[in-house]
Amino acid sequence: MSDTIKVAVVYHSGYGHTLKVAEAVALGASTIHGVEVHLVKAEEAHLQWSLLDDADAIIMGAPTYMGSLSAPFKAFMDATSHLQYVEKRWTNKVAAGFTTGASRGGDKQNSLVQLMTFAAQHQMHWVNLGLNYGNNRSYSNEDILNRDSYTLGMAAQANMDQGGEVAPPSSDIRTAQFLGARVAEVAQELVAGRLALGRTNTPGIKGGSDQQDPLRRGVDAASAAQVLTSLTAG
Repeated sequence: MSDTIKVAVVYHSGYGHTLKVAEAVALGASTIHGVEVHLVKAEEAHLQWSLLDDADAIIMGAPTYMGSLSAPFKAFMDATSHLQYVEKRWTNKVAAGFTTGASRGGDKQNSLVQLMTFAAQHQMHWVNLGLNYGNNRSYSNEDILNRDSYTLGMAAQANMDQGGEVAPPSSDIRTAQFLGARVAEVAQELVAGRLALGRTNTPGIKGGSDQQDPLRRGVDAASAAQVLTSLTAG
């Protein structure tokens, strides 16, 4: 097993709130011994593909605008289709996600589902938040972990009239740290398990599902060869 587990936190932040959460996620991951953490702006990811390709875990986050992920983060997602998706470079990596919004609900669940679907397209292993629902007792209050009660990932709430130096509140920051530590631990366990089984993490199989069945069932071999020949000739 490598001495170091590499965790990348990729994020877009419009007004500083999501940056604050991303930093908390990174801090949480860094508390796990043997973990190396890198913060990557989504807008600059094209300059750091090798870092992301080499990571054991990628935690992704962006604000929720109009019920979905912010446009700059979506641009990052789309950019991965050219190499990372085609060559299946992120297959079997660990993935997780977080988002922020001004409202308690604000359709942030849609953003978490987007992130989870994106990870599934890359054939990654999605890690949920791993916390029970938060402030839902008469004796609990806003300082509790997971106060807004999400499970797919971490969702923070930041008042729109407060900057990133104030919002989100400390309970959300601690929840973000919990997610980072959880993902780092899962990545360690996965890498250690592969080592114990004598397996390596190799990229997935390129192309469509026709390339994944060793018996090539459901594929007309002659037609496939003809298509490939025409593409090569063109």
